[in-house]
Amino acid sequence: MKLYAESLARFQGGSPYIYPLYGLGELPQAFARLSAVYGGTYMVNKTECKVEFDAEGKVIGVTSEGETAKCKKVVCDPSYFPGKVRKVGKVARAIAIMSHPIPSTNDSQSVQGKYIAFVSTEAETDQPAIELKPGIDLLGPVEEIFFDMYDRYEPVNEPTLDNCFVSTNYDSTTHFESTVVDVFNMYTLITGKVLDLSVDLSAASAAEE
Repeated sequence: MKLYAESLARFQGGSPYIYPLYGLGELPQAFARLSAVYGGTYMVNKTECKVEFDAEGKVIGVTSEGETAKCKKVVCDPSYFPGKVRKVGKVARAIAIMSHPIPSTNDSQSVQGKYIAFVSTEAETDQPAIELKPGIDLLGPVEEIFFDMYDRYEPVNEPTLDNCFVSTNYDSTTHFESTVVDVFNMYTLITGKVLDLSVDLSAASAAEE
């Protein structure tokens, strides 16, 4: 993340984003290569992963298709450890596709010609269309809409005892605000350090000049 921030203005475009030429599959490849540079092992297309523990209950590896990758810590989402999490809520989410700007947004334009809007909330029922209707009504005419609903979990284990670091699920925020906070907290929990994202933008400014 710090490298991301320091990459601002490197390509004189005002953004560190680099769009892949051959599809989004290039993005995990980039992370795989970066992982290899720092001595990491990247395993892709693995199914039915099983976390292995020693006699003391500490994680020692992850097994899939007969192969075990040894490790000292596991970082994962709640789906890997149903016995180490608890349900704390439910999220209802809608993705709407339109051919017009969203009303009251100063006619903000779309490069693709279509407009996509996200509407989400902490659900209280099993009827996302009804719960999200007040927000959807603000969008104007919608060409197509997709609904999703999922349970939200948070970890209840003690990572210092089993070395399993479990994230929370995405909540109803649309810009990953709470997810970023969760990442910060997990980083501190895993490393014992506070994540420092302060950057020196002088290098980027020099590159822009």
